[in-house]
Amino acid sequence: MTIRAWLACWAILPGMALAAPSIAPIDPPTRGSFDEQVIARGASLSAIGNCNTCHTAEGGKPFAGGRPFRTPYGTVYGTNITPEPETGIGRWSEAAFRRALHEGLDRDGNHLYPVFPYDHFTKLGDDDVAALYAYIMTREPVRARAPANSVGFPYSVREFIAVWKNLYFVPGRFVPDPRQGPQWNRGAYLVEGAGHCGACHTPRNALGAEQKERAYAGGEAGGWHAPALNAESPSPVPWNAAALDAYLRTGLTDAHAIAAGPMAPVVDNLATVTDADTRAMAVYVAWLMGTPATGARNEPPHAQAPAGATTSGAAIYAGSCASCHDLGRTASSGGALELPLAIALALPVPSNLIHLTLQGVAPHEEKPGRFMPGFAGALTNEQVVALVQYLRTDVAGKPPWPAVDEEVAKVVAEINGR
Repeated sequence: MTIRAWLACWAILPGMALAAPSIAPIDPPTRGSFDEQVIARGASLSAIGNCNTCHTAEGGKPFAGGRPFRTPYGTVYGTNITPEPETGIGRWSEAAFRRALHEGLDRDGNHLYPVFPYDHFTKLGDDDVAALYAYIMTREPVRARAPANSVGFPYSVREFIAVWKNLYFVPGRFVPDPRQGPQWNRGAYLVEGAGHCGACHTPRNALGAEQKERAYAGGEAGGWHAPALNAESPSPVPWNAAALDAYLRTGLTDAHAIAAGPMAPVVDNLATVTDADTRAMAVYVAWLMGTPATGARNEPPHAQAPAGATTSGAAIYAGSCASCHDLGRTASSGGALELPLAIALALPVPSNLIHLTLQGVAPHEEKPGRFMPGFAGALTNEQVVALVQYLRTDVAGKPPWPAVDEEVAKVVAEINGR
């Protein structure tokens, strides 16, 4: 952000409300104060919203906060949203909870960082907010404080979020489209609202706001690329509603890659919701994709990888990958996806393919599923670069990615916690 743009933003502050009134605390409600059916509906909405993932630290208690979100502006930690009265939100009334989701303000009136996607949750109806409140307030109370956010100036100044909201936040509930049917509208409501799919699958501008004019054109999530969910989808095999429905519920279809990275917990959560809701979401996403853009698939091969990379990459593939991936895959086979069908090879960046190569794919410890070994420690960085470029150029027929060596080093550092 330029100095001129920064000064222009701050120039609008005098006419804005930089904080809101606090909402009085309450005694934590008891489970008996909520209807069990309402709690169950809240559980489903929470699963669609992936609330447990974002508000649970690795190895921590559910919803007790502490998960780090690393952004270009610093690290923001998921908060404790258990009903513990001192470190959680046990003293939040339903009105305070609703204001957080609809307006991005905490109980004390402070602006919340938009890492919490209230720009999507604002679309939720009051009845669904009440259901979410009932579910969250009946979780196990956990006394735990999330680490302090580590955000650099000027983003550390909460009043700056008021500027951001004035520029980019549009509060308001979802409005059904009368031209579409009930299933489409249900899917749109869940995808645009509780599911906040655009938070990952839409590119962002220099201030971290979604580029609405490029909705679902692909974004970033946790060091992975979230593929486009519109007509720009680079998937080698076009998606349809049936395939999307199966993928959302199971993470596995015959002609598409296994759900991995940030998408894996999303699928784990969606496996617990009704088939009607995943079908509705699939119908809406299939509508977003529409007809693939001309030339988005089946492009002719381009220039080969740098000299020497193809040969060594082919040898690494033959020794480490071919025994599974050359078999092909169906839902009942022991083989793996034929790699020309893998979307990771067609993405604009190599990060997903590098993550998959190094970390593999492992099913949730409590659920059966497909397994792919990771090769971190078995392959050198140079071998990973050669393999990735071979798969990109010779297998997918795409132009070489630039600076793959730098991206490999970056992913290795992430894996090693540096």
